[in-house]
Amino acid sequence: MSPSGSASSIVADTTEGYHFLTILDYSRTKGVPTGERIGSLPFTVGGHCWRIYYFPNGVRSEVADYVSFSLELDEDVPATVKAQVKICFAGEEEEAEQAASLALASVDEFTSQKCRQYEKFIKREILENSRHLKNDSFSIRCDIAVIHGYRGVDGTTPFICVLPWDVRQNLGKYIETNKRTHEVFEVGTEIIAVHYCVLVACWACSPVLEAELYGAMKEDNAAAAGVVHVEGMEVEVFKALLDFAYTGGLPQTSKEDDEVMCQRLLVAADRYGIVQLKLLCEEWMCKYIDVGTAATILALAEQNHCEGLRKACFDFLAAPGN
Repeated sequence: MSPSGSASSIVADTTEGYHFLTILDYSRTKGVPTGERIGSLPFTVGGHCWRIYYFPNGVRSEVADYVSFSLELDEDVPATVKAQVKICFAGEEEEAEQAASLALASVDEFTSQKCRQYEKFIKREILENSRHLKNDSFSIRCDIAVIHGYRGVDGTTPFICVLPWDVRQNLGKYIETNKRTHEVFEVGTEIIAVHYCVLVACWACSPVLEAELYGAMKEDNAAAAGVVHVEGMEVEVFKALLDFAYTGGLPQTSKEDDEVMCQRLLVAADRYGIVQLKLLCEEWMCKYIDVGTAATILALAEQNHCEGLRKACFDFLAAPGN
């Protein structure tokens, strides 16, 4: 008898946000004494109020030739706030994120008396001769991920959080419209019949798809053609979109075709703004990440704004063996 098995993951419940801070008239701030600071306006991330402090001549005498920054809670809290923090020059977010992925940032505990300091953010001499200082100004970006707690979840891929899919909610629009029972589409060289209620489900999750299909339907109806011609879409992708509309899941394909179909569906889901389908494709693509595919999948994630898949690629690349 084969042994039974199961899997689970532990994930952190986090809220992420960022704040841009621009230092105008940098040269005029150089007269601020060492150890004295200038504060940003307060901002909110993860339900907590924060403030960035700028030290033009370092936080203390030992680093007086550096520009320093610190991040502080701008509120009184009864308990510590756990957060990961990253401060970098504006425009260098990707480089900083890759570095943070390779050397995971520590979790800091913040109180109204405790802060995170970047004492040696950059030497003034280096800053003044760098591309970051333009028109006597420079900008930084502070990223904060507030950790609310931890929990166990099913499965082994914590990077994608797939939203619940309620077919009944989308098909409810069919009752309101009470229109024809089916439509016929011509995609490439194939003729495909579709129940009208399924089209309503498609439209409910993608206004972009609705505009394209319904616009084509109105044009063809005016010509009494009886068939809607779909342009700019492969037959397999159109069928996969319909399969998702009928079942709320991904189509069954051969193992050899899985990766190619998933990539095409991911691109289509991003194009039409079908969030649930896009997340399912991201989750599906995670199992194909290996040494040979990581770069290609990462590029696909970047092009189609797939944050979860992107993080999964960086997590794979961060492993010493990879």
